Amino acid sequence: MTTGSSASAGRILELVRSGQVRTRRELQEVTGLSRSTLSLRMSQLAAAGYVRETGQVSGSTGRPAKVLSFDASGQLVVAVDLGAHHAHLALIDGAGRMLLEASGELKIDAGPDDVLRYVTRRITELIARSGRSIDEVAGVGVGIPGPVRFATQRPNTPPLMPGWHDYPVAERLREALGVPVFVDNDANLMALGEARARYADVPSVLFVKVGTGIGAGVILHGQPERGIAGGAGDIGHIRIAPPGEGRPCTCGATGCLATEASGGALARQLTEAGTPADTAQDVATLIAAGDPLALRLSERAGHLLGEVLATSVALLNPAVLVLGGLLPSAGPVLLEAVRESVFQRTVPLATRELTIATTTLGADAAVQGARHLVIDQTFSAAAVDARLAASS
Repeated sequence: MTTGSSASAGRILELVRSGQVRTRRELQEVTGLSRSTLSLRMSQLAAAGYVRETGQVSGSTGRPAKVLSFDASGQLVVAVDLGAHHAHLALIDGAGRMLLEASGELKIDAGPDDVLRYVTRRITELIARSGRSIDEVAGVGVGIPGPVRFATQRPNTPPLMPGWHDYPVAERLREALGVPVFVDNDANLMALGEARARYADVPSVLFVKVGTGIGAGVILHGQPERGIAGGAGDIGHIRIAPPGEGRPCTCGATGCLATEASGGALARQLTEAGTPADTAQDVATLIAAGDPLALRLSERAGHLLGEVLATSVALLNPAVLVLGGLLPSAGPVLLEAVRESVFQRTVPLATRELTIATTTLGADAAVQGARHLVIDQTFSAAAVDARLAASS
């Protein structure tokens, strides 16, 4: 039970947001607050536009009890998904409705200064197009294609992003825009977006992105598991060749999974075989068009990926394994190969209740995950209490 002064307005909102309580009576039972104190704190939250009371609890007896809900519809979030060769930006309200989108090409290896100038300009243009003000934005969520040390909000030795290690991404964007900024690995955000949209009642979700590189995000009980240094899910750099063998990888090692099964690797393999392909998008286009070589390479990549994921499935025993990114979205071949390898190489206990599927959110998974990241951070108990104290 949360009791006494610890049952602050922010903590009450946290209980409502998480679905742990639905009515004032349940809040009293969980927090131990008196009716008058609870009424005062609920008034604070209602005045700030954070909670609503509507309808009544289904099947309730006695005096009808109104249902409490978190009101995020008035919040605006800018979500940014940065890939190796693209940027996808979206202005989204707190309920997940897409208001405006923009996309463009970029090279993440151009370095943080050039990329963040581009991002700042595109965000400014997006806000201007919407007719809204940057002051109405609760925060900006940014996904990048590399590990992020979440405590510092800085990239941590990202293989595809030379010059980005320990760069103050959040600080620089915050200085430029004047609003809170939160940064995470793109696969983590995809996992968060997919889990909250489709698998909210599922305790464990493993999301694997296959684009230019390969990465994974793990969601346990609704929250990302990032690891101590941001390296959780960095499966693209698991070595599948004996030490010293295999192709050189961007991480500095040789024989990593990404050197054989990523979109970048397949682009190289296609080009070497006489079918020009410069990017993962080129590979996806060939797969979607039914190119025989692209399909064979995609199947091989799926088997290699599945062999690595079999270990992840045995370790985590997730309820759901979701594939996303350019290659899985281009056709079913990679998914089928992954499924075959995972089921062949893992004990039935770990796979009996496992669902393996492609993303339902598609290219929007990362920006929706970025929205959840911003809402989670800006509406944490501590953040809400600080804002209410500052406004009183």
